[in-house]
Amino acid sequence: MANDILLPTTIVGSYPQPDWLIDRERLKASLPPRVRAQQLWRIPEPWLGDAQEAATLVAIRDQELAGIDIVGDGEMRRESYSNRLANALSGIDIDNPGAAMDRTGKPNPAPRVAGPIRRIGGIEVQDAEFLKRHSSKPVKLTLPGPFTMTKQAQNDHYATDADLAMDYADAVNAEIKDLFAAGVDVVQLDEPYMQARADDARDYALAALDRALDGVTGTTALHICFGYALVHGNSVTKPKAYDFLTELNRSRIDVISVEAAQPGLDPSILAELPDKIIMYGVLDLSHNEIEPAELIATRIREALRHVSADRLWIAPDCGMKYHSRDVAFGKLAAMVEGTRIVRKELGAG
Repeated sequence: MANDILLPTTIVGSYPQPDWLIDRERLKASLPPRVRAQQLWRIPEPWLGDAQEAATLVAIRDQELAGIDIVGDGEMRRESYSNRLANALSGIDIDNPGAAMDRTGKPNPAPRVAGPIRRIGGIEVQDAEFLKRHSSKPVKLTLPGPFTMTKQAQNDHYATDADLAMDYADAVNAEIKDLFAAGVDVVQLDEPYMQARADDARDYALAALDRALDGVTGTTALHICFGYALVHGNSVTKPKAYDFLTELNRSRIDVISVEAAQPGLDPSILAELPDKIIMYGVLDLSHNEIEPAELIATRIREALRHVSADRLWIAPDCGMKYHSRDVAFGKLAAMVEGTRIVRKELGAG
């Protein structure tokens, strides 16, 4: 798998959905939906599944043409990174949603937990099988993590949010195991709220994360970030340091993403994650410029001062959902070329 490649490249999760598939202007004009948002799709339901598969093929081929080593499905079937799985669980009152504070501090319609959270059946298993069938490269799928789903829900059933997170963790655990059984090489959990709600994360996020990984034997990754680089088409200013990161070295996760390019993160923080593989963000997604390959190589070299090459993966800072396809592809191609420059310097081709 990725262990056979020095400095393997990958995407974080999302890739731009085509304009013919989803109303991108409406998507960009609102906060990422926590409840289902079927109105965003341009294709009527009888043909929506086929259209999403066609878009997934585009995302797969673009990554392969760009030279990406670990390929994702681009999250073409989702209105947001979390809402598809979060609203497919028993215990969610789909007809009467609640509200939760977004990480920007604004209320957002959210899943309302009205009963015990249970996974009814496989949610992304067909996605995994499709991805595996259509790419000859190692593949990765993403799931929302239990802590973030807890923070994105209105809890009307459990005594505490920590209790809710544990049942979310059990549901995620079952989904992870089914994805690995379907042939996925890496399963990534998205947990941006570990950064956005760091105080609560210190209380129970690691316990929920480890419960989600209980008995899991495949390679697992965790994505935490400062949020999308573009909101409503505007660049977002990001902090220079994480509020919750080094705590993750105690967890069961194998790979931890670190967003570094746009915030100008001091890479010395990587030394505080000595037991983890680092998925290092080298693409600034706050603008549409294609960074020169040499700039990307410089960012990789800076990271290698603090982590060995065998523990470093190369990725964008975050998902690429809000960029155009041309920009996203250009950035990925530059990322691959910058990685090749450093590989040659290391004597690895």
